[in-house]
Amino acid sequence: MTHTPEAPGSEGSDTPNLDFAGTTPYEDYVQADVLTHLQHPLSDDPGEMVFLVTTQVMELWFTVIVHEWETAAGALRQDDIPVALDALRRSTRELEALNASWKPLANLTPAQFNSYRSALGDGSGFQSAMYRRLEFLLGDKSASMLVPHRGAPRVHAELEKALHEPSVYDEVLRLLARRGLPVPREVLERDLSTKYEPSPEVEAVWTQVYTQGDHHSELVVLGEALTDVGELVWRWRNDHLVATRRAMGSKVGTGGSAGVAWLEKRARKNVFPELWTARSHV
Repeated sequence: MTHTPEAPGSEGSDTPNLDFAGTTPYEDYVQADVLTHLQHPLSDDPGEMVFLVTTQVMELWFTVIVHEWETAAGALRQDDIPVALDALRRSTRELEALNASWKPLANLTPAQFNSYRSALGDGSGFQSAMYRRLEFLLGDKSASMLVPHRGAPRVHAELEKALHEPSVYDEVLRLLARRGLPVPREVLERDLSTKYEPSPEVEAVWTQVYTQGDHHSELVVLGEALTDVGELVWRWRNDHLVATRRAMGSKVGTGGSAGVAWLEKRARKNVFPELWTARSHV
């Protein structure tokens, strides 16, 4: 008696369904064919591929982190701290993955980087529109950073909108004020298109929150979630600095940026500044 194999996907078969009329459902959802054909190296150096793919992966992580922080900002606006916390906590895991993206590039020697650096031309990471949106959500606003995107109307419009919207920290401070804490009016009504500057009064508010933790337990949890984000952003900036220093020393960066000198200045600054300085007073 002969055995006839069951058709793929038939009842009782251990074989997955392999027969599709068009593209696979996986491809339809993930668009893997699009993603894996976006790499077009401009040099003959085999090392350029990992540089290009790593940069593209970073852009995808920027995109999902922006999504999380916009979700958190919207939830804070509605006084929904649990939803905001969920988004912030997801973003910390995503930031860890983003930071790990430096590993393939962390040990580049100057000679290795120089072998394909010219392919970048005037391209530089500071021109990333999605990273700029990420920075805007952290409160690091600058209208001048829209200038490189004037030739891309959709991108420019998205950045201009983000420039004038509250950052995650702005929404946190508004929530603290609604909870009866003395956040100064000039902070709450500041020009949202400008960089957030530390406030001694806001530092005193966070000191009060942490000192009176029994009365503000939910806000302490929120403060710690923001601190986790801030720490990982600081690590991102430092990892960027170290990788760049190893690859090109103190030479002028691509796109005419100041290279290491600019990154050093960025690495010295914390986001959500009063959450760090208030700890000295608790």
